[in-house]
Amino acid sequence: MGGYDYDLLVIGSGPAGEKGAAQAAYFGKKVALIEREEVLGGASVNTGTLPSKTLRETALYLSGFRQRGLHGVDLALRRAATVDEFLYREELVIAEERERIADNLNRHKIVHVWGDARFVDPHTLAVRRPGWPEAQISGEYVLVATGSSPFRPPMYPFDHAHVYDSDEIVRVDFIPKNLAVIGGGVIGCEYACLFAALGVKVMLIESRPTLLGFLDGEMSLVLAERMRHMGIDLRLGETVEEVTLLARGVALGLKSKERFEADIVLVAAGREANTSTLALDKAGLVAGKRGALEVDAHYRTKVPHIYAAGDVIGFPALAATSMEQARIAVVNMFGLEYKESLSPILPYGIYTIPETSMAGETEESLKQKNVPYVAGYAKFKDNARGKIIGEDFGQLKLLFGTQDRKLLGVHVLGEGATEMVHIGLAAMLQGATTDLFIRMCFNYPTLSETYKYATYDALGKLKAAK
Repeated sequence: MGGYDYDLLVIGSGPAGEKGAAQAAYFGKKVALIEREEVLGGASVNTGTLPSKTLRETALYLSGFRQRGLHGVDLALRRAATVDEFLYREELVIAEERERIADNLNRHKIVHVWGDARFVDPHTLAVRRPGWPEAQISGEYVLVATGSSPFRPPMYPFDHAHVYDSDEIVRVDFIPKNLAVIGGGVIGCEYACLFAALGVKVMLIESRPTLLGFLDGEMSLVLAERMRHMGIDLRLGETVEEVTLLARGVALGLKSKERFEADIVLVAAGREANTSTLALDKAGLVAGKRGALEVDAHYRTKVPHIYAAGDVIGFPALAATSMEQARIAVVNMFGLEYKESLSPILPYGIYTIPETSMAGETEESLKQKNVPYVAGYAKFKDNARGKIIGEDFGQLKLLFGTQDRKLLGVHVLGEGATEMVHIGLAAMLQGATTDLFIRMCFNYPTLSETYKYATYDALGKLKAAK
């Protein structure tokens, strides 16, 4: 360790911090993990990924939403949900995940250090904890995995009881009748769907003309159609110009001169990296846009022994990618013969209702690259499993190259989309062509069988084009 206290100092216990620390400790490195909050897990466990997905499942259960498409099932809410019911399962899941993380760190003999960390010099961190004297620890390497926090546009009074950011909404103290969601990104769309499933009247306001611009354009339009079908009032290309506090809610004045009153306003205007308290200048680093750290392909910053991973480096800011980034950072910093780079194709899972997920190219990206392609479709309503579960809106879309018939992109919308996408992802990583899905035998009845029929659809179009 060359006189350092530890081989690796990790700042943050979210997905990147936990997995990076465990990866290093697994290979025999002496690791200390520093966490400023009183609980482990970061935003992913406590205010972000896990709570929001648990609340989604709770909303679907309490509302009976999954059964609404079945013949003879009442379309109305099964019953009104209370806040206690809504939050109960979330609290259990969070507590269990915190315990799992603690067990994982203890099992790997990782030292826990509680408190706020800041750089003293490139190899040394000062850690301050209320009621304790400040301590300094040093490391040969440092992994910054401090995550992110909701960006708070100054026009919104977040100290008001009815204005929430995306971290606060998981502790909502009543279920509103009306909700305004500001922002049509991943978080905004997910929460709009979640509350709509509970019977809340939702308006989603997005300044851009489409939802989730990184999705395949056609799938974005289908998702928007489905959200409108749920009763969500989508205001695309719209902005909020005025915010007025009411006795029991908030009034929003829109650019279109409309006025909308809501019991709760959820501002989902993106996130910013948690770097402002790190004293980066002492380490020779400078934060970029919204506090993000710039890294190379190995997740190394401009200071060779300091790495960064997860939300703190910006897009895609997903728990799954954060874990892998941190593992790769550790492998590269210590020269471990394990895996040196991130998968060239990543899955994106959006937990809207219905779910949507993608991997690989979109129609827009293929057109931009002048790559000839064909799209094959399979509708869940034509699939036996889809009929059984009442999945009328779901679909699978596969993009194949016209020259070599290689699978280039997979896009799924509907029940189980975030699971189904992995079949296509694995196929693309192996360079598979249409032959793979034609030859495969799928369990029946399953939604996965749509891979075969989407491929047949693509082959039919290729044949017709000859």
